[in-house]
Amino acid sequence: MKKRLKRFETIFWLFVKVVLYILLMAIFMFILAKENPALIRLSRTMGITISTFVVVGLLFVSIYGKYDIGRRKSKPIVYSMSLAVVFTDIITYLQLMVMNTIVPRVTAFRLESIGALFLSILLQIVTIIIFTYAGNALFFRIHSPEKSYIVTSSQESLNEIVRGILKYKKQYQIADVFDYREKDILKKIADGDTIFLYDIPIQYRSILTNYCYNTRKNVYFNPEIEDVVEMTSEYYLLDDISMLNYNVKGLTMEQRIIKRCMDIGLSLVMGVLTSPIWLVSAIAIKLYDGGSILFKQKRATIHGNVFEVYKFRTMKENVENRSVTDHDDRITAPGKILRKIRMDELPQLLNILKGDMSFVGPRPEMIENVLAYTKELPEFRYRLRMKAGLTGYAQIAGKYNTTPRDKLLMDMMYIENYSVFKDIQLLFQTAIVLLKSDSTEAFRTDAQATEYIFRPAEDEKEK
Repeated sequence: MKKRLKRFETIFWLFVKVVLYILLMAIFMFILAKENPALIRLSRTMGITISTFVVVGLLFVSIYGKYDIGRRKSKPIVYSMSLAVVFTDIITYLQLMVMNTIVPRVTAFRLESIGALFLSILLQIVTIIIFTYAGNALFFRIHSPEKSYIVTSSQESLNEIVRGILKYKKQYQIADVFDYREKDILKKIADGDTIFLYDIPIQYRSILTNYCYNTRKNVYFNPEIEDVVEMTSEYYLLDDISMLNYNVKGLTMEQRIIKRCMDIGLSLVMGVLTSPIWLVSAIAIKLYDGGSILFKQKRATIHGNVFEVYKFRTMKENVENRSVTDHDDRITAPGKILRKIRMDELPQLLNILKGDMSFVGPRPEMIENVLAYTKELPEFRYRLRMKAGLTGYAQIAGKYNTTPRDKLLMDMMYIENYSVFKDIQLLFQTAIVLLKSDSTEAFRTDAQATEYIFRPAEDEKEK
């Protein structure tokens, strides 16, 4: 009976997803059909436009994220789906305008029905919002939060993982917390639906993951450097012996040339498009306190090379040089706005043109942070295997206050899985950062209290 219900639910959500995608395309077709009648009658225009919308739509859904109800919160789904449909509409619209150019001359090209395009996008976003919030509401009405256990090694680690889990209260209910060294740990987590393993030695993690796999429990664990190597390895047969092969590699000559050409081209285009922001920012900073407009700071890039990064000055001059914290009184009024919308980093386009940075790559850290993080986490130096970037996986998925270890793992995933398509994907995904309210969240000055207390195993208490 349970299997039938699960199969029915899978079919139901697939049906909802298909209906949503068809509805989004229908809105575009019918709104623009008022001035382009061929869109709603059997014609070459209709066929090519539908094909373009479907292919481009699937591409941008793969870049931004799909309608994954129950897996993500409503806002991230709305943001990703909305961005996907906006880019899909624009590209499909341009294709339609090209088809409407009957005379084979560039001067005959016209951008028409722009009002209809904006109306179409507005209605599509409203549709996405309705489907997303209604879908998640229905999903969590059907499904109770999964009974979850956390297995970790210290109070500090517990605080870190709890901070993440508590943002998904509808998905997970924390039933208890255990030290990985406890006796009969497998029996204690036996009735859980989901097990979170955080900051525990790999040998113990292997035992617990094998148990979860055997008993069909959902399991989450934080990756180590060894896991990144494993994930980027290739399956290889030595005669009939199964092996995983990891080849230490850097960017090929072709990849370096393409990446540099993309950097130069994009920085020039973005510089021209954002020139009004440069002007307004410079005037606001100068009028506020009469100080310098640009801020220069030494940062580390590939192979540990040091360069001066350029940013719009967002702090008072001649203040202590350290990472930003909550309610930091060093930040100026214009600086708060620039940091909020991430426009303080625009002058880094100059660094990209000079070759100090790339558009996509690990975040260029302050020299002081590199030294401190490497002392605490020697593997942190691995992220210097690629040129620093204006954007990247850690900048998009993480926050300003993401831990050095998690930043490292995100950067390593990018470095070891590098491709030109991955760079293009991350460039498009950068738009999500502007919509995330917590992307610029500062380091907290106070310890975050938690109601979950770590209880060390008996043998650890004795020590």
